[in-house]
Amino acid sequence: MSVKVNCLNPIAACGLDILDNKYEVTENVSDAEAILVRSADMHDMELSDNLLAVARAGAGVNNIPLDKCAEKGIVVFNTPGANANGVKELVIACMLLAARDITGGIQWCRENKGDAGIAKAAEKAKKAFAGTEIKGKKLGIIGLGAIGVLVANAANRLGMDVYGCDPYLSVEHALNMSRDVTMVKTNEELYEMCDYLTVHVPLLDSTKGMFNKEAFDKMKDGVVILNFSRDTLVNEADMKEALESGKVGKYVVDFPNENTVNFPNTIVTPHLGASTQESEDNCAKMAVHQIRDFIENGNVKNSVNYPNCDAGVCTTEGRITVAHRNVPHMLSQFTALFSKDGINIENMVNKSRGNYAYTIFDICSNATETVVKELEAVKDVIRVRVIK
Repeated sequence: MSVKVNCLNPIAACGLDILDNKYEVTENVSDAEAILVRSADMHDMELSDNLLAVARAGAGVNNIPLDKCAEKGIVVFNTPGANANGVKELVIACMLLAARDITGGIQWCRENKGDAGIAKAAEKAKKAFAGTEIKGKKLGIIGLGAIGVLVANAANRLGMDVYGCDPYLSVEHALNMSRDVTMVKTNEELYEMCDYLTVHVPLLDSTKGMFNKEAFDKMKDGVVILNFSRDTLVNEADMKEALESGKVGKYVVDFPNENTVNFPNTIVTPHLGASTQESEDNCAKMAVHQIRDFIENGNVKNSVNYPNCDAGVCTTEGRITVAHRNVPHMLSQFTALFSKDGINIENMVNKSRGNYAYTIFDICSNATETVVKELEAVKDVIRVRVIK
């Protein structure tokens, strides 16, 4: 029987092509064992008991009820890094737009296109659009994940002095970052020294409104701030005041709203960060690969509500996965049940994340109906799956 997959939004064909004949794309979401989604709001959806996984073809998951899914044992994935290059290129392009009034110059040319002497007039007019070069300027990057590291490396190659701050910098991203990038311990250090600041952090209680009057007061006069993460990272009333006073020279934001589109000295783009064909293709392919690995092998990679847990391809007779709450003595209860039923555990991987945990058991025989029911009956077990 084929695994049914529903697409709540159009998903790039190159991603869907990865689904082989073991999968069937269905229009009926209640039948789906896996959902692929981009921006569709799932918060008011009825989550079927059939549903095993949701994969967001993108990074942000605020349109998905993560806790509700976790409580039903539904693993939610995203695709971090798949759209990173597209965002990086837009950040660099907009940094150049902020440094030099290129858009103003283009508009002048359009407004004067009927002037037969436009070439001569341009020589007089261009001084109004003059700017500065970014080479030699100090760029501060808050958040050095997949996007932040690419921005750091690109800016470094363009001759900028690059500084970064990320207390959660991973080993992988650290290894991929240019050795010329200088790390600092606090955002305040970046505020004090940098001509440009770009932010690449998720929206959390700790980051909401992080750019406010208190932060602006610590920054250099005329600083350029680039925001391609979330508009709510900025206190917009404080930003408007800082722009009007000249404390912030330019604000570049990828999230138009009734406030940002009316701010002075602001470049607003219509959420274009990941809007490239390549980004959409990469996100679709990554999402489908993650769904397949989870369905076929039980592995969890890039989940946002369960821990990452990877046991590779199963080479034993059987594999069982258990999604459960992260409370003491769960593993001892599981292993006791396998032992009682005479089933040898050849390999086990257990990971936890917050309130939830996930365990993969590779066993020496096929999973029996008895052991599955016994595992399901253990308090704080959320879902048991027989992979093989």
